[in-house]
Amino acid sequence: MEFRELLVGLVLVWLAAKVAGEAMERIGQTAVLGELLAGMIIGPGLLGLVLETPALHALAELGVLILLFEVGLESDLDELLRAGPQATLVAAVGVVVPFAVGFALMHWLGHSALVSVFVGATLTATSVGITARVFADLGRLQDAAAKVVLGAAVVDDILGLIILAVVTGVAQTGGVSLAAVGLLSAKAVVFLAVAIVVGIRLAPTLIRWIGRLHARGTLIVYSVVFAVALAAIADMIGLATIIGAFAGGLILATTERRTHIEERIKPVADLLVPVFFVTVGMKVQPAMLNPFAEDGQFGTAVVLSAIAVVSKLAAGLAVYQPSVRRWPVGVGMVPRGEVGLIFAGAGLAAGVIANDLYAALV
Repeated sequence: MEFRELLVGLVLVWLAAKVAGEAMERIGQTAVLGELLAGMIIGPGLLGLVLETPALHALAELGVLILLFEVGLESDLDELLRAGPQATLVAAVGVVVPFAVGFALMHWLGHSALVSVFVGATLTATSVGITARVFADLGRLQDAAAKVVLGAAVVDDILGLIILAVVTGVAQTGGVSLAAVGLLSAKAVVFLAVAIVVGIRLAPTLIRWIGRLHARGTLIVYSVVFAVALAAIADMIGLATIIGAFAGGLILATTERRTHIEERIKPVADLLVPVFFVTVGMKVQPAMLNPFAEDGQFGTAVVLSAIAVVSKLAAGLAVYQPSVRRWPVGVGMVPRGEVGLIFAGAGLAAGVIANDLYAALV
C-alpha cells in the first residue's frame, strides 16, 4: 500500500510540476514558480491529492542534493577567486543588510531570536541562475556591472550556504550564542576549504580511473557517489548536507570531464529536483495568506517581500569602481530562488518556523 501511494504521488507530482512549469514559462516566468504553485494546489492546503510521505520526503531531499551538486558544477572556482574585492564587498552587503533587517523585523514582531535568525538568513541568498539568465537574454553578460553581479552572486551563495550550516546547527542546539555561531562558522569554512583543496588534488586521478571503466553509467554514478559522500561527511560533522553536495560539484567542475558530467546529471535533476520544489509548495497553507483573515500572514508576506527587494538594492551602494553602475548591480542582486527556499524548508523541518510564517516566507 505504501509503495502504491508513493507511485501515485510521484505521478501526480511530476505531472503537476511539468504542466504548471510549462504554463509559467509560456508567460515568461521561471518553471520553479509553477512547481511551487503546483505543490500548493495538489497538497493538503487545497485539493489534498498528495501527502508528503517519508518516501516522498526522502526523494525531495535527494533532489535538493542533486540541485546543489548541479549548481556547484555550473560554478567556476577560478571566476570565484577572481571576483575580487569589489564583488566580495557587494556580496557581503547583499548578505548583511537583508539578514539584519529581517532579524530586526521578526524581533520587533515578538518572535524569538532563533526564529528571527532563520527569517533573516532566508532573505540573504541571491539566485545566480535567474540573474545570469536575465543578463544573457539582454545580451549584457560582458558589461562591467554584470561581471560584478555574477561574481557577487556566487560569493553570496557560498556565504548563504555557510549561514545555512550555522543556523541549522543552532536550531539543533536550540539556542543562539556567539560561541556556537563562531564554532559552526569556522567548521563550515574549514570543511569547504579542506574539501575543495583535497578534492581538486584527487579529482583528476578519480576521473582517469573512471575513464578506464566500461560499465554503463560509470561517470555519472561515481560523480554522484562523490557528491553524496561529501554530503554524508558534512552531515556527520553537524553541517547541512547541501554544503557537501555543492563542494562536490565545485570540485568536479575543475576536471576535464565537467561538460560530460553536466550533460549526464541533467536528466537526473529533471526527475528529482521538481519533487523538492513541489513538496516545498505542499507545505504552504494558502488559507494562512488570506488578506481578510485575522490570523493570516498576508501582511507579513508583503512586508518581507518589500524588505527582500529594498535590502538587496542596498548592495549597489557598495560599488566603488567608477566604471560600474550602481543601479544594475543593486537590481541584479534582488532575485531569489532555490537557496532561499531551502532555508525556509530547513527552518520548518527543524521545528523553528511555524506553518503560517513558512507560508509567508515562501
